[in-house]
Amino acid sequence: MTKIPALFIGHGNPMNTLERNGYTEAWQAFGQHLPRPKALLVVSAHWYFGATAITAMPKPRTIHDFYGFPQALFDFQYPAPGDTDLAREIVELVKPQWVGLDRDQWGIDHGTWSVLAHMYPDADIPVLQLSINALKPLDYHLKLAASLAPLREKGVMILASGNVVHNLQELQWRQQELSYEWAERFDDAVVKQLAEEPGDILRVLEHPDYRLAVPTPDHFIPLLYLAGLAAAENNTLETLVRGHTMGSISMTCFGLGAEMELRKDAACAARLPEGVPPDQTNM
Repeated sequence: MTKIPALFIGHGNPMNTLERNGYTEAWQAFGQHLPRPKALLVVSAHWYFGATAITAMPKPRTIHDFYGFPQALFDFQYPAPGDTDLAREIVELVKPQWVGLDRDQWGIDHGTWSVLAHMYPDADIPVLQLSINALKPLDYHLKLAASLAPLREKGVMILASGNVVHNLQELQWRQQELSYEWAERFDDAVVKQLAEEPGDILRVLEHPDYRLAVPTPDHFIPLLYLAGLAAAENNTLETLVRGHTMGSISMTCFGLGAEMELRKDAACAARLPEGVPPDQTNM
């Protein structure tokens, strides 16, 4: 049986939801050209808390987990259905690792819907989110990802949404085309590692630019899920999109089984609203 592709998307600024730029055009191309999944299991940087859980409600709400943005972004809705049966199936699949069923707390956050607004704008594919357990070591996420691998044979697309480089303290939001040398060096190191030995992705923690590129782990951990999937299948990852924006944000995207190549210019990144401090936006 053909395996559905898996993706890591560098999602960047929530304003990408409303913008048409090189990155959003790439996401749209993913949705148009990759096989259509039966369901989406998303690991978003923005559901980062002290437990491993999966959304299990039939109609997940659209969560506007940010501040300082235009009203149009708060008005945006992504009314995709959930899939309670699939959520229970995943809980059983990953045992003995424990995953709780979230029937009423979370939903679909902007790390998910800012991307899916372009990939699948009709919101007609069931969407489940898997939380990032902030209390677990990094290798836990690689192992959990490996246990999710059979889902690809059942038509479930695993989509990880974060950023390889994500440092809001160093961000220069008026300089859309800027990329710091340290950000490029770390991004390059990650690209190389995933193209050669994704199972050893944690080697990049020894990179001299790691602390600047990954001051907090929340946006980096989603990448581990794609690396873990690739390692479980003795495969490597394809680089689908390269780009940086505002100095300290990488928009790089990776695919597993995607078999497509897209290159976009970092100059196309969406802009933050005027007067909003980037470190207070929950980007």
